Amino acid sequence: MRLVVASCSARYSGRLNAHLPLATRLLVVKSDGSVLLHSDGGSYKPLNWMSPPCSLAVLEPSEEAVERGVTQVWTVQHQKSDDRLEIELHDVQHDSAHELGVDPGLVKDGVEAHLQELLAAQIILLGTGHTLVRREYPTAIGPVDILAKDPAGGTVAVEIKRRGDIDGVEQLTRYLELLNRDPHLAPVRGVFAAQEIKPQARVLATDRGIGCLVLDYDAMRGVDDSGSRLF
Repeated sequence: MRLVVASCSARYSGRLNAHLPLATRLLVVKSDGSVLLHSDGGSYKPLNWMSPPCSLAVLEPSEEAVERGVTQVWTVQHQKSDDRLEIELHDVQHDSAHELGVDPGLVKDGVEAHLQELLAAQIILLGTGHTLVRREYPTAIGPVDILAKDPAGGTVAVEIKRRGDIDGVEQLTRYLELLNRDPHLAPVRGVFAAQEIKPQARVLATDRGIGCLVLDYDAMRGVDDSGSRLF
């Protein structure tokens, strides 16, 4: 990865046209060929960028550009379109290259598989007297995350999401329609479980007779919250 801090201006042309006036920015050139321009703000999002496949050429500036203080001209051309990013560098304050190696990727904590495993082990969170039938209960349209029995012997289908939105409620609705056709399972009621359930999803679930359960991931995995203790 190459990191360059420089006063620069940039112009993007192709499917859209955009211009960045002269200012000090961070330029990132990654090993996959992508080039990104960042300001000191805006969180993770670059001001402008070119995604691979693309090629970077470093050119000498024209006489007119030299008079304006330009020391380098970067031309980044996309290989499958007419998109082009032209960057004029003025004062270069930093230029370094770093070998980062192969990145293992982001390992998410609290993904749906973890939540499913924890809820299956703590099925009492559905209510006292509930028992687990099985995880990943197969159906013709995909597996139901958890199938359980309530104290009265009724069947409960649980759909688990990290962030519960309307799509998750619709998915559970389709499972319930199918499961309720099975005389050995019917009647089947649904529970929509997530770490966070959006208001619209809760309204839709309630309207369809589906229960909602907010999952506290830290509590489920036994993380001690010192703020909740008296001593």
